[in-house]
Amino acid sequence: MGDIGTPELLIIVVVVVVLFGAKRLPDAARSLGRSLRIFKSEIKGLHDDDHPAPAAGEPAPAAVTPS
Repeated sequence: MGDIGTPELLIIVVVVVVLFGAKRLPDAARSLGRSLRIFKSEIKGLHDDDHPAPAAGEPAPAAVTPS
């Protein structure tokens, strides 16, 4: 029921080309790529904020080992 085959994909592509036109599709794809690149860098920045690096001149925190 939820399977998308080749005929359905072709219909979707034709509808997109008709709605947006062939001239706008490269610009739309470029904008989408830029947006995804920005989103990816922001997500990476969030992960980096979780584990801050020690500042210069400060010793790194000692690892705690279980006894």
